[in-house]
Amino acid sequence: MAAVKEFSVEEKLSSLVRLQKIDSKLDEIKILKGELPMEVKDMEDEVEGLNARQKRVEEEINGITEFIEKRKEAIKEAQAFIKKYEKQSDNVKNSREFEAINKEIEMQQLEEKLCEKHIKDANEEIAEKARKLEAAKKAVSTKEANLTGKKSELEKIISETEKEEKHFNKDIAAAIAHVEERLLNSYASIRQNYRNAYSVVGEERERCGG
Repeated sequence: MAAVKEFSVEEKLSSLVRLQKIDSKLDEIKILKGELPMEVKDMEDEVEGLNARQKRVEEEINGITEFIEKRKEAIKEAQAFIKKYEKQSDNVKNSREFEAINKEIEMQQLEEKLCEKHIKDANEEIAEKARKLEAAKKAVSTKEANLTGKKSELEKIISETEKEEKHFNKDIAAAIAHVEERLLNSYASIRQNYRNAYSVVGEERERCGG
């Protein structure tokens, strides 16, 4: 049966201090990597929302444009009816027919004016939608530029921290080898239960440093 190597109290404490320093470094890396992916995801959601808003405004403008074209066609039809009724008025046989034709002409003239008002209102609405569309495009452009920067920053951190994490994980394995399981369990439990994740801290002027 192989003998289990015993470590002195000093060796155990030194290993725990070393382990705490390494874990603190890994915690810092996790914080960096943990915040940026969330920021990137939030910005991607924002860009998606802005693109959806831009598309919606474009569809609204297209719908209003189609409405204007229909109103223009209605004006042409009204004008054609007016010409038709004016021609018929030349051949009326009595005042009753004349009044009836005049009423039809007035109705078509009213329809023409109503269509013109609809077109005017629709053009004003398009102008307002166009301003919103321009604002949406600028917002998308700004957010996409920021998103590209954040993604680049995240990729750089991931690239840099991968090497550090591998290095620290090797150091952790070496430090753990010098600490008995009972102490490691206590160390892990304290780290989990305290917000600052410190299990081992130094002494400052006879006071706990953490």
